[in-house]
Amino acid sequence: MPATTVDRRRLVRRHNPVLTAAHPTGVLTVGNGDAALTVDITGLQTFPAFHELVPDPHRVAGSGIDGLPEQRPRGFDADDFQIPLRTQSSWAWYRTRTTREFDRDETVTRYDTARGPVPYFDRMGLQRAGDEIADEFAAGAWFHFNPRRAHLGRLALTPPDDGSPALDPDSVLNPRTELDLWTGRVHATYLLHGETVAVTTVGHPSDASFAVRVESQLLDRGWGVSWIFDAQPDDLAAFELPLRESTCWSRRASGAAIACRRVEDTTYHVEVSTTGELDARGDAALATTERGALELVVVLHPAEPDAGPIDRTFADVVDAAAVWWERYWQSGVAVTFEGSDDERADELERRVVLSQYLTAVNGAGATPPAETGLTYNTWTGKFHLEMHWWHGAHFALWGRGDLLERSLGWYHDALQAARDTAAWQGYRGARWPKQTDPTAQESPSNIGVFLVWQQPHIIHLLELLRQQGRSDDFLSAHYDLVEATADFMADFVEERDGVFVLPPPLIPAQESYLADRRTNTDPTFELAYWSWALDVANEWRALLGLDIRDDWERVARAMSRPTVLDDGTYAALSTPPHLIRKDHPSMLMALGWLPPTEIIAPDVMRATLDAVWSRWDLQSSWGWDYPVMAMTAARLGDLRRAFDAMLLPSPKNEFLANGHNPQIPGFLSLYLPANGGLLAAVAYIVAAIEAGASVPEEWRVSYEGGTPFTTLTDRAASAVG
Repeated sequence: MPATTVDRRRLVRRHNPVLTAAHPTGVLTVGNGDAALTVDITGLQTFPAFHELVPDPHRVAGSGIDGLPEQRPRGFDADDFQIPLRTQSSWAWYRTRTTREFDRDETVTRYDTARGPVPYFDRMGLQRAGDEIADEFAAGAWFHFNPRRAHLGRLALTPPDDGSPALDPDSVLNPRTELDLWTGRVHATYLLHGETVAVTTVGHPSDASFAVRVESQLLDRGWGVSWIFDAQPDDLAAFELPLRESTCWSRRASGAAIACRRVEDTTYHVEVSTTGELDARGDAALATTERGALELVVVLHPAEPDAGPIDRTFADVVDAAAVWWERYWQSGVAVTFEGSDDERADELERRVVLSQYLTAVNGAGATPPAETGLTYNTWTGKFHLEMHWWHGAHFALWGRGDLLERSLGWYHDALQAARDTAAWQGYRGARWPKQTDPTAQESPSNIGVFLVWQQPHIIHLLELLRQQGRSDDFLSAHYDLVEATADFMADFVEERDGVFVLPPPLIPAQESYLADRRTNTDPTFELAYWSWALDVANEWRALLGLDIRDDWERVARAMSRPTVLDDGTYAALSTPPHLIRKDHPSMLMALGWLPPTEIIAPDVMRATLDAVWSRWDLQSSWGWDYPVMAMTAARLGDLRRAFDAMLLPSPKNEFLANGHNPQIPGFLSLYLPANGGLLAAVAYIVAAIEAGASVPEEWRVSYEGGTPFTTLTDRAASAVG
């Protein structure tokens, strides 16, 4: 039931997040996918300690060598979570010094396979930097933790150094801090020490510039705004030496200065300019004025900028952001559930709108994003390639594929490293890492190095972009990525009795089987993904006028069929223990997330969805598992269940006022793959409607904006009923 028009401004702005009380998760972020700044109730980054992560008292630290840690049953409580205040970028990383030199060879184990011994960087468990780490894992841990994504500095409301009362969250009265999604601008008002304060904060859409305007009579009393270089906040392991950090300021003009900030061997520069007076010394620059209004602009640079005056103003940043964000919201597809009788419809729409903002701010950059984007570090800020589909596929599905294309250059830059990994292990083509950074080096892990489901992702993402509408030049420009990926996939399999199997060592997307990596064989989802992606690779060859690759075709046609359990549902693996009902129900992805293939039977998948629905341990699930369930239901034509899946009550399926989806207290307070997955699931639902699926009578789904969703009906979302 598409609408002829959707009032996009009204749709977006009715879901502006508003904070009316300080809370450790009460943050809002401005930025552009390559640089982002997260603010608190003051509209600035004034209370970092209040938002800093607090260790979960229920966590039991361990190596995870023998299996994933148990997650004890617990209801969702927002008070269990905190979201730190950071300023981060896609380009600023640092490495620590250590008590001894480490060599990557120390992290290697060789696994016996049918093709001979194959090396893997697996000498690292699930330890965090602050945990006790045995010496045998120290080298793996250092390469796992390094490089780390840097925290670049902080904007803070600053009282005069005259004995004024302490500034803390309780002193901020009657706050109302709102993110205007339509303009990408935060506006905060509150009472502080008897005076009204109004703060506006905004990020530039195309560079690492942030601007703030403060209006208050407190400025007449010596208050100001500071840019502060905090010490890097990430924990260090026992074998890592204290960081060397330093700042050197030089004045550019009245009210302007530039800092050269050094963190170990990493150097970056920060230009600070203000309409007031600027006192830059030590690790901070303080802007003050006696005029009742103060503007401050901060511009971050990975290299020293050209000499000359700083001419970026607050108005420049505000205007550029307003233009970009309006263009963003007016582009692509808009979806609304307005008019639905289901009482959950407004909440689903809120999550959808906020997810579009959060994924753009945190994930539309020059590299694949981290699971917490540019908000704060988990896994030391490294990005996980098996998650890139979840972060970015929706951009293509919603008609904003240009934002996904920003990261394709990284894959081309990383291609040689991926080829080197494959060759080191004795394979053809390119083997993509799981956890990595701008260098594309694999991070040692007893799980990540054995995952294979990230391998076809680049083919999938490129195919979604092609379906959105790309020229032959696009195919030619990116075909090397497709070919190298398909070459590895066709070489990785083993032929047994005329069929091709996915052999050990291997861990499926459902990581519960990590202890069985030496025997794990033929995970259901990965079998279907392998066949599908090799078919797509050959389709690209045909579109480019190239001959079909017989080796790819042979593997695609003869992939092993998944194991069906005695109850008529799909196993996760063909080898014992076959199925553990925890973590990701990744079998569902073989039909739902993926389109129909000759490998998967819809009736068996329908029974599998029923079994997951009734018998899965949701405490151990992750935020993108609910979109997975929704996609499978949509593919099977059951839209009622698809809606229910996206809104399924679970401690892992809660969304905060700012749109974030907390997962693990003391560690993972937001989880952007869940936001991106939600948007992809909505795309699949709309595509199922386009293909003829019936919408439940209590739901109304209206949408406009061209045909990006309907391209799914050809390959990625037709209803099977």
